[in-house]
Amino acid sequence: MMLCLVTDRRRRSPVSQAADAAAAGVDLVHVRERDLEAAALSALVAGVVAATRGSSTRVVVNDRLDVAIACGADGVHLRGNSIPAARARAIAPSGFLVGCSVRGVGEAVAAARDADYLTAGTVFPTASKPGLEDLLGLTGLAAIARAVAVPVLAIGGMSEARAGEVAAAGGAGLAAITLFADAERPIKQVVRILRERFNISGGFPPDR
Repeated sequence: MMLCLVTDRRRRSPVSQAADAAAAGVDLVHVRERDLEAAALSALVAGVVAATRGSSTRVVVNDRLDVAIACGADGVHLRGNSIPAARARAIAPSGFLVGCSVRGVGEAVAAARDADYLTAGTVFPTASKPGLEDLLGLTGLAAIARAVAVPVLAIGGMSEARAGEVAAAGGAGLAAITLFADAERPIKQVVRILRERFNISGGFPPDR
């Protein structure tokens, strides 16, 4: 099972979260602070990278390939309107992770040609996107997982209780903000329960 913590500094310090995530064995920390200018984002990413150094946790930066490379992050996570994954891979150094957000099978098949993993959603209703009606659902998640060879992470409304449903639909894991953002609940505890629900060991696939 692959677990991805998506940051939101309004809820909790990304650097503190990253340190806890690394100690808990979270596979990916996705720095998703889209409103920050380059200088502030670079400072934050550098802090997150430092907090995970020496662990198996990898850091990806939302959309900003330039910041990811400059700050020594492990990869970039591309939105639907970002540069194509093939272009990012051509620019990035060897071993650099390229992830893509997708919402349907066609988009997923196109992105998977050059991506290391996909994040598919929004699967369930979520407080991060209140009022959203166009949900992917488990059926949509399953269709994407069947259509591509790369790992597909579910996002949107993720919970410990739903981890088993994601696994049954063919998801390789999940990505979440709220699930990991409760300062009163140790990330290590959340990770343990999620992995038990998936009933498989965690770990990110080898470099391309």
